Amino acid sequence: VRLFSTQSSSSSNSHLDAGRLAEAEKCESQLHAMIDQVSSQQDKIAALEEMKVRQDEERVQLKILIQDLEKRSLQTLINKNVVPVAAVVIMACNRPDYLQRTVESILKYQKAVASKFPLFISQDGTNGEVKKKALSYTQITFMQHVDLEPVRTERPGENVAYYKIANHYKWALDELFIKHDFRRVIILEDDMEIAPDFFDYFEAAAKLLDTDKSIMAVSSWNDNGQKQFVYDPS
Repeated sequence: VRLFSTQSSSSSNSHLDAGRLAEAEKCESQLHAMIDQVSSQQDKIAALEEMKVRQDEERVQLKILIQDLEKRSLQTLINKNVVPVAAVVIMACNRPDYLQRTVESILKYQKAVASKFPLFISQDGTNGEVKKKALSYTQITFMQHVDLEPVRTERPGENVAYYKIANHYKWALDELFIKHDFRRVIILEDDMEIAPDFFDYFEAAAKLLDTDKSIMAVSSWNDNGQKQFVYDPS
């Protein structure tokens, strides 16, 4: 009985050692797999970081190029002997057909006063058709606002679109007032058509802005300015 018991104990220990060895080998295999996975992820992270650095460098170079093109375009459009009354900027996003109609409406009356009212199109985003349409007008300076940062609202549930529009407006106004040093800016959206006396109206209003400090802004918007409500198109 004792011999049997000893043999049984020895056999049990042998099975236990084999089990531990198998478990250790399994753990070691899993550890190597995890190390390989971490190493692979580190390589991917390093590659992504390198790509980001290249993209940042390209973005800086592209920004410099765009600024240079804007400057050259503006220099060719502005008559140095004429002080502009105001820059006219069309705010656009993703509606090329609307933009075309608005631009054609403006150009119909702007040609005679082009040096007084240099035209800009400010696009928010990267819609290719809008950019293509904007760049097709040689008499207009194109600006593009690309903001990839996530929008943070002040209160939960607010419409993010309003924040994006506000950011675009601020950027465009900073470009025109600060970067290009215009004293006045006229803002048009890409779904508007102007009246024949649009530029005469704002040239007269500019003098009021200069002399009457109680006036902060001038608007030509008329809720009743539609065909069924008015007879004189001006």
